[in-house]
Amino acid sequence: MPVSHDAQATSMELAIERGWLRPLDAAFAQFLVAQDPAASPALPLLGALVSRQQADGHLCLDLAAWESLADDAGWPAGWRAMLAEAAGASSSLLPSALVASSDDASSSGSPLVLDGSRLYLRRYWNHEQRVAQAIGQRLARTHEVSPLLSAQLARLFPASSADSPDWQRVACALAARGAFTVITGGPGTGKTTTVVRLLGLLQTLHRKETARSLRIRLAAPTGKAAARLQSSISTQIAQLDVDSDVRASIPHQVDTLHRLLGARPDTRRFRHDSSHPLHLDVLVIDEASMIDLEMMSAVLAALPEDARLILLGDKDQLSSVEAGAVLGDLCRRAETGHYDETTAQWLRETTGDRIDAWVRGDARPLDQHVAMLRHSHRFGADSGIGTLAQRVNEGHASQVHALLSQRHADIAWIDAAADARSLTDLVLDGGASRFLPHDGGLHARGYRHYLQWLQRERPAPRADAKAWDDWARGVLQAFGSFQLLCALRHGPFGAEGLNRQIAGILHQAQLIDTTHEWYEGRPVLVTRNDYSLGLMNGDVGIALRVPDEQGVLHLRVAFEVAGGADDSSTRIRFVLPSRLSERETVYAMTVHKSQGSEFDHAALVLPTEASAVLTRELLYTGITRARRWFSLLAPSAMLRQAAEQPVHRHSGLHQRWS
Repeated sequence: MPVSHDAQATSMELAIERGWLRPLDAAFAQFLVAQDPAASPALPLLGALVSRQQADGHLCLDLAAWESLADDAGWPAGWRAMLAEAAGASSSLLPSALVASSDDASSSGSPLVLDGSRLYLRRYWNHEQRVAQAIGQRLARTHEVSPLLSAQLARLFPASSADSPDWQRVACALAARGAFTVITGGPGTGKTTTVVRLLGLLQTLHRKETARSLRIRLAAPTGKAAARLQSSISTQIAQLDVDSDVRASIPHQVDTLHRLLGARPDTRRFRHDSSHPLHLDVLVIDEASMIDLEMMSAVLAALPEDARLILLGDKDQLSSVEAGAVLGDLCRRAETGHYDETTAQWLRETTGDRIDAWVRGDARPLDQHVAMLRHSHRFGADSGIGTLAQRVNEGHASQVHALLSQRHADIAWIDAAADARSLTDLVLDGGASRFLPHDGGLHARGYRHYLQWLQRERPAPRADAKAWDDWARGVLQAFGSFQLLCALRHGPFGAEGLNRQIAGILHQAQLIDTTHEWYEGRPVLVTRNDYSLGLMNGDVGIALRVPDEQGVLHLRVAFEVAGGADDSSTRIRFVLPSRLSERETVYAMTVHKSQGSEFDHAALVLPTEASAVLTRELLYTGITRARRWFSLLAPSAMLRQAAEQPVHRHSGLHQRWS
């Protein structure tokens, strides 16, 4: 017997109390009932669930997978029964004006779209269609291959191995013949090196054929990721083996996607769109795993039809905060290649690389435009961090547990709840005693290091401005050598609770004075782009006492910012604390916000209770923020959950390129 609307409303009130639904989800269900009281009783429940799914990062509600959904959400028996009934009655939704089939959606104004077994909010169905269509058009368009391609590739990649493919060279070759390319790979696999060589390759070929330069733009989803790419790419360009005029024509500046597209205040629209496309020939986007579906739709709409799009990113990292996992959908088959024989033969002739082991009979057009870099130059065979990241990626929880149970020079695990003593040890000194001695004399550090450096290296009161700038830069670099990461934002083991605990630990150790909101040594994270200050979302600054022109000390927040569009250097900017309205203390940072950043020593704290956010991708992303040392503070059960639980974002995007 169908569940009545009144019974569903009562159940939804309970669901809101338990946190299974948001008030917004229930309000959307009530809207559907008000718009069509005669609609199927399944409609409001499904409407509430698809709204909730979108908030959790899914593009749709997959009715064919409702049992998995119910298990993941922990729905009680009564809700599981209603969900089963609603899923079984999905075909009865279509007579309603509130739900359109995929065939009729373009001519309908319905708020919901049913596409096969997937139910969408209309806006996200539209975005998925546009992204799939735009990428499909680029897959079908190839650029004429220059007869100089092989010679230029040999110049940029002089070393050759007949035993295994040079995937950086393969990626450049594939990108040179296509309008759309995805280059994915883990940390240290050379994504930035590859794209700089690719830009040198494309620019060289274009200048030899047309005597003019390509208009190249570089972008990243966040200010922090943009700054990191700008710093890295400037160094790589200087070392590039191309003609000096080609080197000079490769840009150093990296914009955020919002700045590139021309974000308009208080609106989701951008200045650049299909009517006002971007003025460029090549667009490179780094950290593409952070791009949600709506942003990707906006980027593709603003691209000129004849422009190349190159996406860089680690397919195994956390997906975007907003709905969608575009890079994950694009790279679902990257591990095994799925190249066709035509592509393999062309690469043999063009680069000398043999990729026969990655040729598959079920190859698709998209597969021919995806290259996965497979060799890490950062983590060697004996690297505990590299091995741990690989074990987590493979989902072998028992192997992860066994690896962490051993003593290593670069990874350490505290198998306990985050009690005061273990957290204190980690915060102050990075738990250095838990690592094997390092041959180079270096050791893992905590926050004591930067606070002591701040006091020890402080310039003399009458020192010049450069001395104070150098000191501030040194403090920022010392702080950036260690970062504590967490999975949650709220709760005792979330960023808010941990920041309070850490401030208390440092205050008790007499390293900071927290009797006032602003104190010397306080690290802050900018949480919204502020173009008037030249600060981006994700920028980290530290409050320091610096002199004014009369030599009087005042508290200012020091940031290290890019020197300019064509300048690889950085400079220090001091900002009044009162001007930073959108900021938060950042002793502890969520793993999501750490994307695009790296630290000499990263420490990850997991909560003591199960959470849906404890996933394989979160654990992997936290581990790979570390360059030299990684610490994990987590109960054994939570470690196992994170290692075993992959993210499943419901989407129909990958199926649209089949």
